[in-house]
Amino acid sequence: MAERRVNVGWAEGLHARPASIFVRAATAAGVPVTIAKAGGDPVNAASMLAVLGLGAQGGEEIVLTSDAEGADAALDRLAKLVSEGLEELPETV
Repeated sequence: MAERRVNVGWAEGLHARPASIFVRAATAAGVPVTIAKAGGDPVNAASMLAVLGLGAQGGEEIVLTSDAEGADAALDRLAKLVSEGLEELPETV
């Protein structure tokens, strides 16, 4: 199981626009990914309602996981997106 722990880089946390950016990126990653607050229950990273339901705040640690083939590269890109508060999924890390 691949895992990345990162702090949310968007000041407003994973709410509204940042959550939408993240969910689109998670869907485009091509592998099933879960997201959780540190110590919390994981939810589907491709579900807007599930991601919003986390209530992740800016600076808070989240955990991205996947056990699919190719998960390391996908999680690296998603971790970069979240930690840097980017506007779109980076093509390369």
